[in-house]
Amino acid sequence: MAQLIKPKSPTPPLRFLFAHPAHLVACGFGSGLSRFAPGTAGTLFAWGTYPLLRLAYPGDANMAVFLLFMFIFGVWVCHVTGRHLGVVDHGSIVWDEIVPFWAVLMFMPAVLLPSPHGGYFFSPLGLAWQTAAFLGFRFYDIVKPPPAGFFDKRVKNGFGVMMDDAVAAAYTVLTLALLKALLPI
Repeated sequence: MAQLIKPKSPTPPLRFLFAHPAHLVACGFGSGLSRFAPGTAGTLFAWGTYPLLRLAYPGDANMAVFLLFMFIFGVWVCHVTGRHLGVVDHGSIVWDEIVPFWAVLMFMPAVLLPSPHGGYFFSPLGLAWQTAAFLGFRFYDIVKPPPAGFFDKRVKNGFGVMMDDAVAAAYTVLTLALLKALLPI
């Protein structure tokens, strides 16, 4: 059984990642151990790994099923890791940023471009929209507009940890769609 870490410890030691398989995943394979803005580090991890996931899970249906399983799995890994850290939504737990940001990136072609081929990803325009998505997601994750704040404050388990970021992802996708409708691009 993993040793508990006192809540006052801002960042768990590296050995914590390997004390339980859930820790490695929940802490974003180490990205959550960043001493500066671990949620941002986890989101950057998601952004960097997304192209590889699209190779492994081509097609939106395959990716959506994968993300659904990762969300459900995330409820468990975040709950276990939070319990072992002594804080339900400890800052080093970043799986809740990773999976929802993958979802944001999956929805971007549908929101932004008529082409379903995903060729936009590495284009200058695609990178600009991804940057907007990144900034929007981080904004909504930090601000926690309703109902994200409800899940963050009232649902003290892995589901609450995952859901507040899923709401931030939904706000991000809606914001991108609105920007696309308003901008003459």
